[in-house]
Amino acid sequence: MQPVAIFRHWPTEGPGYFATYLESADIPWRLVALDEGEAVPLRAGDFSGIAFMGGPMSVNDDLPWIAPVLDLIRSAVAADVPVLGHCLGGQLMAKALGGSVRCNPVKEIGWGEVEVKDNSTAREWLGPDVTRFEAFHWHGETFTIPPGAVHVMSNRTCENQGFVLGKHLAMQCHVEMTRDLITSWCESGAGEIAASTSPAVQKPDQILTGMDARITSLRAIAMRLYDQWTRNLKRT
Repeated sequence: MQPVAIFRHWPTEGPGYFATYLESADIPWRLVALDEGEAVPLRAGDFSGIAFMGGPMSVNDDLPWIAPVLDLIRSAVAADVPVLGHCLGGQLMAKALGGSVRCNPVKEIGWGEVEVKDNSTAREWLGPDVTRFEAFHWHGETFTIPPGAVHVMSNRTCENQGFVLGKHLAMQCHVEMTRDLITSWCESGAGEIAASTSPAVQKPDQILTGMDARITSLRAIAMRLYDQWTRNLKRT
């Protein structure tokens, strides 16, 4: 089985629980460290699936790797190679597939409820019993839903929290979080939190309170989403 390519755009925004999940399922994976200057692979078919993590930059920035990443996403969708996006990764998917990315009305940082949309696609990915869950957020921009995609997640401060296009899933929220990731982000992002006046930005002590129980609940959601996504990985 070819590996899943996991794209890292920023040193502190690694795959977190997603890598743990893949290893527990005996699915090989390869890190593509764009933050270290690694080139964007040219062939989507070299991978069983392609996943994109988060990052503090905008998909609208003039960065040398953004155009080839957008091309890779389009070629992966055309070749039926499953694509998965977390936060910035979801925004990259949206832009590549005909949507747009712009400022969200408010910045979201910390824990916040996500509503699962009432449609058959959302139920396929999350099951009939999950109507809402608490996710982790850290973003100031948001995507529109691309043509042909199904809106599967939302919340009161960011309408577009997730979409599905066939076997491809894009999320604005983070479901890959671990204790180490959250602690690291609270430390490195303390200045951003302190400077924000958004009502949807939590202080570090709010974020860290009850973190282990919240991560456990979030992991159950991540498993459902990752289970569905990995069913379509190319196995040959």
